[in-house]
Amino acid sequence: MNIGTEWLVAYLALGAFVGFFAGLLGVGGGAIMVPMLTTLFAAQGFPKAHMVHLALGTSMAGIVITSISSLRAHHAHGAVRWDIVRGIAPGVLAGTFAGTFVASRAPTQPLAIFFACFTAYVAVQMILNKKPKPTRELPGTAGLIGVGGVIGAISSLVAIGGGSLSVPFMTWCNVKVHNAIGTSAAIGLPIAVAGALGYLINGWHVGGLPEWSVGYVYLPALVLLSLLSSVTAPIGARLAHTLPVATLKKIFAGVLVLLSAKMLHTVLAG
Repeated sequence: MNIGTEWLVAYLALGAFVGFFAGLLGVGGGAIMVPMLTTLFAAQGFPKAHMVHLALGTSMAGIVITSISSLRAHHAHGAVRWDIVRGIAPGVLAGTFAGTFVASRAPTQPLAIFFACFTAYVAVQMILNKKPKPTRELPGTAGLIGVGGVIGAISSLVAIGGGSLSVPFMTWCNVKVHNAIGTSAAIGLPIAVAGALGYLINGWHVGGLPEWSVGYVYLPALVLLSLLSSVTAPIGARLAHTLPVATLKKIFAGVLVLLSAKMLHTVLAG
């Protein structure tokens, strides 16, 4: 399959955009990548039955690179709470890997609708920006593992790095917002690794996938996305410590709603 120049440019631009917001808000970027990749895959004529699954798998694989770059930048600022990462990681790994088996067997349209509904919930949450009770604290080890399992399972279903769930959870427990963003970037790495592996395994023997696909991971998109996201993620991470994040979250929420609406239109049309 020949990949036109316009698609190469589109994947590079998407990678730059995703990486910046991944570093800025501690998200893996899947909330942007999945609807955009679905739209691009549809325009390239990929089989409709596999478009969303390919977008989910490719997004998860891309988040691996983005998370590494983002967490290194946040760690350099001393913003990563490694005690939280160690406590939540076992649940995250188990929940994410298990969730890919559910997502890989779900039909395209219901999967797209679930993604859009979840994204709308995240957008509302970002806009409201509710403040936690001052006495609330993080749960113990068992509680963190349980929360990690839920975050991982949902993250695998919608191919996000978990920041849309872990940042609000940590700030709800009175973790400082910059620490929550930095820690979320670190949590995104095990989510992405387990998720990418799960989508690769579940799509390995599926017929009718586009050329250059490995399981549900489309390699040309993955490589080009990663090239730019690894460059722009540290830029976003540096800005996260200087800009009014609450305002940027509201802008980001609006972008999520628009992209999800476009994704639904692409999947449900015809």
